[in-house]
Amino acid sequence: FLSVTEDLIRRRAEHNNCEIFSLEEISLHQQEIEKLEYLDKWCRDLKILYLQNNLIPKLENVGKLKKLEYLNVALNNIERIENLEGCEELRKLDLTANFIGELSSIEALKYNIHLKELFLVGNPCTQFEGYRQFVVATLQQLKCLDSKEIERSERIQALQSYPEVKQKIREQEKAYLLKRDREKEEAQIRMQERKVKEQNQKESKLGFDSPDSLQDKENHQAGGEKQETFRTVEDDEEDRRFWEEPTPYTPESRLETHRYIEEKRRAKENVRESKRREKPLRPLVTAEGKILNVNVPKLHFSLKDDEENNQIVLDLAVYRHLDTSLLEVDVQPTYIRVLVKGKPFQIVLPEEVKPDSSSAKRSQTTGHLVVSMPKVKEIILAKQKASTSIKHSDCNTLQENARSGQVEKLEVDPSKYSFPDVTKIIQEKEQSGQGPIKLQPEKILETKHTYVDFENNEDV
Repeated sequence: FLSVTEDLIRRRAEHNNCEIFSLEEISLHQQEIEKLEYLDKWCRDLKILYLQNNLIPKLENVGKLKKLEYLNVALNNIERIENLEGCEELRKLDLTANFIGELSSIEALKYNIHLKELFLVGNPCTQFEGYRQFVVATLQQLKCLDSKEIERSERIQALQSYPEVKQKIREQEKAYLLKRDREKEEAQIRMQERKVKEQNQKESKLGFDSPDSLQDKENHQAGGEKQETFRTVEDDEEDRRFWEEPTPYTPESRLETHRYIEEKRRAKENVRESKRREKPLRPLVTAEGKILNVNVPKLHFSLKDDEENNQIVLDLAVYRHLDTSLLEVDVQPTYIRVLVKGKPFQIVLPEEVKPDSSSAKRSQTTGHLVVSMPKVKEIILAKQKASTSIKHSDCNTLQENARSGQVEKLEVDPSKYSFPDVTKIIQEKEQSGQGPIKLQPEKILETKHTYVDFENNEDV
């Protein structure tokens, strides 16, 4: 059976930083729990506890939760109310759709003086004559029963007829308990028959695999797909028989149904696991040594040639929330291989790259894996851009030098090329932009020293 474990509680306590000693609320619904254990030792401060839709047969190990205010154990296999006297602050108790037939067990809730709401819908005891009157009269602290408010007049009437109603409830309880004894016996017989049937099936399989029937086994294996189809049809027939068989709705039948579903699930998982093992691994390299392009994880990708930075960039669309520890990147000179959760992605590169200088990063926005791989051939794009201002004849000489492996620096030779005198342009601009007129004669005086045959004409 499955019980409450510390690991389960810690996983369910994420809202409390996985700390269980200070937990005030926890939800353990739909966990297939069959036994309640340790909750009153590990989580003493619990105020709200959800345990609905499990397989719990008995209320236990929650009596020491003194701060517990709300307990939800709907859709379980509980047959009587007990062990809740220690829950001093209990205000709301949900026992919807259980198997409580011993209605007199609600007398144990008298000690829960703060209990205001009680839900018993879907239990066998709700079919008893005088059920509501008995509960209203027994638990006088209740304000609401089965989502219906208890009025003062209803309680007075229930208290007046309490002795008669109590007697009727006792008689109906006895009849129900006798019926439950018969149901338990029938369930026990069904269980024994099922065990015998399973044992016979195992023996027949062992006999099928014995040396005497090796020839039959080979014939069946030769059938291949037919044998698998036959097995599937047989399983479908077994499922049909199980689900169509009329059985009473009891804790035993509910447990049996759960176990049957669990067995079928495990059988399917075993078949899938065996198929995975049988499936041959996809080859990444041929016998001749040729590298293959492989995309087993079926991920979108893009391979770009970044000429500006002289590198090849791979953008692999791995899942955004995938842990980086599940990725393995292997860059080789001619190809790149990435293992995503063990599944290989491999692609041949258009040019040879430098594995040692390559880098792999995860995108912070998309989660994609981005691998930058510098090329082996180095191309300096700055030279090509500068050569556009040089004459066509000189471009040819540069190309010839590049082919021969010589590196030529792009320098301007003043004797070869006629460029405008930048200094004169700046002087002209300064003269045209001068401010006060009184500063201009000073400039003229400076020019006298520069020219020898200068004549001063006062008229000019």
